[in-house]
Amino acid sequence: MLIPCLACESRFGPDEYFSACSDYNRGLDLVSWTCPTCGNRDDLRVLPGELGFGYPHRGRFDVHDRLRVPGLRRHRGDLRLDISLDHASWHVPTRVRQHV
Repeated sequence: MLIPCLACESRFGPDEYFSACSDYNRGLDLVSWTCPTCGNRDDLRVLPGELGFGYPHRGRFDVHDRLRVPGLRRHRGDLRLDISLDHASWHVPTRVRQHV
């Protein structure tokens, strides 16, 4: 399965795609992803069997587009999101925000 970048339409295998995830926002339950080809940054929600793309809006994340990824699973930890597909897994850490 190849997963596309919604900006440049480049396609990535799961390992390359999920390795480009940089930050998990537990409060909004979203992952930040940066395209290795064009540098576009997307926010997405990892759901069982699909990826949900959208935007933060009024303190929540609104999913507007969904992409089916059969077999995709997730587990929310305290400081990370664990993503698994088939026999592979990826860990997306939560960036600890400093209060000033």
